[in-house]
Amino acid sequence: MDTQGGITVQRALELPGLRSGLPEVLAGADRLDRTVRWVHAGEVPNIASLLKGGELLLTTGLGLGTRPAEQRAFVNRLAERGIAALVVELGSRFTRLPATIVETARAAGLPLVQLHREVPFVTVTEEIHTEIVNGHYALLRQAEEVNRRCTEALLAGGGVPQVLGILASFTGDPVFLETPDGQLLYAAYTPGDEAAVADPLQVWEGLRGGRQDGPPTNAVLVDVPGGGRGTAAVRARLVLLAVSSPLLPVHRIAAERAAASLAVVLMQARQEEELAARGRGDFLTDLAEGRIAPEDAPAQARVLGFKPGSGPLLPVVMRLAAELTPTGNWAVLARAVSDALASLGVPVLLGVRPVEGRVPLLVGLRTDSDRTAVAGRVADALRTGVERAGLGIAAHPPVVVVGVAGGWATAGAGLRHAAETATAARGLSDRPWYDARRLDIDLLLWRLREHPDLAAFVDRAIGPLRAHDATSRPPLLPTLETYLAHAGRKAETARELHLNRQTLYNRLARIGELLGTDLDDPETVLSLSLALRARRHAP
Repeated sequence: MDTQGGITVQRALELPGLRSGLPEVLAGADRLDRTVRWVHAGEVPNIASLLKGGELLLTTGLGLGTRPAEQRAFVNRLAERGIAALVVELGSRFTRLPATIVETARAAGLPLVQLHREVPFVTVTEEIHTEIVNGHYALLRQAEEVNRRCTEALLAGGGVPQVLGILASFTGDPVFLETPDGQLLYAAYTPGDEAAVADPLQVWEGLRGGRQDGPPTNAVLVDVPGGGRGTAAVRARLVLLAVSSPLLPVHRIAAERAAASLAVVLMQARQEEELAARGRGDFLTDLAEGRIAPEDAPAQARVLGFKPGSGPLLPVVMRLAAELTPTGNWAVLARAVSDALASLGVPVLLGVRPVEGRVPLLVGLRTDSDRTAVAGRVADALRTGVERAGLGIAAHPPVVVVGVAGGWATAGAGLRHAAETATAARGLSDRPWYDARRLDIDLLLWRLREHPDLAAFVDRAIGPLRAHDATSRPPLLPTLETYLAHAGRKAETARELHLNRQTLYNRLARIGELLGTDLDDPETVLSLSLALRARRHAP
């Protein structure tokens, strides 16, 4: 029996006030787990019309009537009103309750209690109300704990999935976030709820089917405020569905607290496209960081509209300039990229992560041989979207990294690899897109960026050149970098630097002199190449 928001009749009888009256249960002993939501005392015959249901009614019996018909009607009206229990104090009107009253209460399933000693009704009322208020306070504390966890998750960089996951864990049931017109944006499931996770679309479709004639009785719907008026007053809607366990009043309270947290998350999501793109970005990030198991990912991806065929999945990540803030026009970006990708003819799951300035994607390829052609078109679409959204910075163009294609088992690792590589590629010469496999050395050096040995290595390898370039002209580091990029081919190096050969020879000789090394030695070339790549990451 749900006792949230009140106490049971049994608990009320155990409190000192009623216990001192020597209570005797005459009817409904099997229903003492009913919830008492309030206490009312009264002696008028029509008192049922003053009640709302769930009350424990205290009376001396003056309003019960003297004729059996009046007594039956009195008890039946109370039962129909849905009160929790009828408590009659003996003495003023009855020395023992008439059989008519007892039999009517038994037939109606109404708990009936007689008190053999007089008790102050005001004391009983205060005790029970205090117990109820304490219970309400306990519920509020539970809901506030959910709110605290949601706030902590948001402060730690979490988003919609983290908030929904906390709420689903608290309720023990699936939680959905939908647009005001009923389109699914995101879903969260209770850990271990294999039936729900196995096919979220089936759960969602079942919920939608049950809402054709209004909200289902086994669900709680809570609006996420949008801050506007009319239709703009609702940004989204939380839906809690009772699948594994019943929904309690505290779950609605917690959902209302979570809705307030979600309203903060979605304040910047002025367009539904951005809201949906953020949800997809959260899913792809959770997949990359291992919070979604590979075997559960396909079903959740279908909820988000991504239905690839049997071909490989291509992970792609675009990273924008660090100077951009999360308040950029991400809705325009998501819409522009989606429009440009529509002509690809392959399924694409596009998300945005404004906090990190990152745009992750999964592309469903037909075959592995499509990788290069599709990667180029995806990169073009991403850059087009950046320009339309005004999120580009000329000095720091976006970095697009294409990962290794594979199945769902490797999709998360591929996205993570591409995301890290996109960060490591910052500062490289601008290209339409980078192959993550060709930047593994840069990624390794980036991961070592805070290790003191990396800075020491760079200083040993090219420190004298850096010192020279800080005080003298012409700078020699660009010459060395171009020379190594052309694998020591002097003619090509001279052409790119617009130098005659003798000038180049003089510069190379000066570099060898400053470094005390032979630029024709393979080990030296390797060390210098690594140092030049590492200097972007070394402090």
